[in-house]
Amino acid sequence: MIKQIMILDGVMAVAHFRDDGELVEGYGMGGQEEQANLAHFAHNYKRLVQGNADQLSMFTGIRGWTPPGGWVVRGARYTVCSVGNVVCLFDGSEGHLNEVMQELRGASQW
Repeated sequence: MIKQIMILDGVMAVAHFRDDGELVEGYGMGGQEEQANLAHFAHNYKRLVQGNADQLSMFTGIRGWTPPGGWVVRGARYTVCSVGNVVCLFDGSEGHLNEVMQELRGASQW
């Protein structure tokens, strides 16, 4: 189901992972091992973001930080972003972050 994300401009890889971080399916650059590594990274990063969102909610007293709606790590050219248990690696010079995040949001609800 996530394979359709690969048609977006700049998308290099996409992966769906279980709640324990194991790869369910992956497409794009690299082989199965690289896609599994992307899934494990995303799972670990998701856990960090959740912990930080919990702290932010506690320290600010502002509601709505949890659960986090996703996360983005942008480099000079490449971006890794995730919503739910779906993660994407894309080339920001060729694609649009908002479009990718919207598709990830939809895919995370399948």
